[in-house]
Amino acid sequence: MIRIGVDFGGTKIEAAALDAQGRFQARVRAPSPGSYAASLEVVRELIAEIERQAGVADASIGLGTPGSPSPATGLIRNANTTHLNGKPFQADLERVLGRPVRLANDANCLALSEATDGAGADSHVVFGVIIGTGCGSGVTVGRQVMAGHNGIAGEWGHTPLPWPRPDELPGPGCFCGRLNCLENWISGPGFARAHGTGQDARAIVEAASRGEAAAVASLDDYIDRLARGLAVVADILDPDVIVLAGGMSNVDALYPRLPAAIESYTFADANTTPVRKAAHGDSSGVRGAAWLWPLP
Repeated sequence: MIRIGVDFGGTKIEAAALDAQGRFQARVRAPSPGSYAASLEVVRELIAEIERQAGVADASIGLGTPGSPSPATGLIRNANTTHLNGKPFQADLERVLGRPVRLANDANCLALSEATDGAGADSHVVFGVIIGTGCGSGVTVGRQVMAGHNGIAGEWGHTPLPWPRPDELPGPGCFCGRLNCLENWISGPGFARAHGTGQDARAIVEAASRGEAAAVASLDDYIDRLARGLAVVADILDPDVIVLAGGMSNVDALYPRLPAAIESYTFADANTTPVRKAAHGDSSGVRGAAWLWPLP
């Protein structure tokens, strides 16, 4: 059985066809357009092409999107691809495509991908984190997305940095209108802003690997802030595994250091939750979107 996943990103839209074993049968992508109507048309064209390449018709379609649909209205909210906000994206896609579409937040798709056949496949409760240009997360329980009563489960990036130091207050402003959101500290741009030299995250990490003192100190601070954020998740959810994706997940220094750093902040005698890198990397979003339609 072929499932189609669509990963709707800020710069690109990718579609892929997966077989029942999770193997790619076709993949296509296109630049993200800047308008709502054009977005619907690009998705329609990608689905048509992916079905042509895979030799199927009327396959199931799952889509991962920035933001999330409101259970109250069905309209997209909180998307940094702002032309989606306030729009009935799922209903309009179903109209354009002529079939049902399952839609979820892109971080939920990451978590589902990794829980299905990735770094969390051996775990019951998976907390999946995207730390890239922004910061988001998703939760799966028993390989099912936990969206929550209000559809906002996993909006971790817009919780405040825990246990802030005096030099971290009042904290940077966020596009959501609040101060000190975690996203503005542990995203790639947030890490670069805190370092304060105008270098991007990659350059700072490379400088830290060479032993440059200022970069080492900034990376130490980053790991401590990320650990504080994850410790709150450990205290509330106590997941079986934490899976990291996004650009900052490629920082190898995170993995040997984060477990002990998280443990130092948790309200427990021991915290042994593993922190793993996403097995499917940048493919997790499109894979998780396809898995929104589970195997029979």
